[in-house]
Amino acid sequence: MNIDDKINNYIKNSPVCLFMKGTPDSPQCGFSMAVSNVLKHLGVNFTGVNVLEDENLRQGIKKFSDWPTIPQLYINGEFIGGCDIVKEMFDNGELKKLLKEKSIIS
Repeated sequence: MNIDDKINNYIKNSPVCLFMKGTPDSPQCGFSMAVSNVLKHLGVNFTGVNVLEDENLRQGIKKFSDWPTIPQLYINGEFIGGCDIVKEMFDNGELKKLLKEKSIIS
């Protein structure tokens, strides 16, 4: 399985998928921790994919999304953005609204 197929599998099998450094319970960078905490605060059940376990995955997700940084959040297969975008969407209520529209939270 090539790296794009692996990434696609994560994204299609998880309504909310966060490619991050570390795990939701043990983030290894502040940006990953911030996005993980936002999702937890909203009560979102999400899959955290630790890119530190696989260098091919770490580089592959950047090419896949054409986004240079990690973390990266996907909701129902759609790339949402990284830490700054997720935090801004959380602060202005857009993230909660999107998660409700996608039936991720009630």
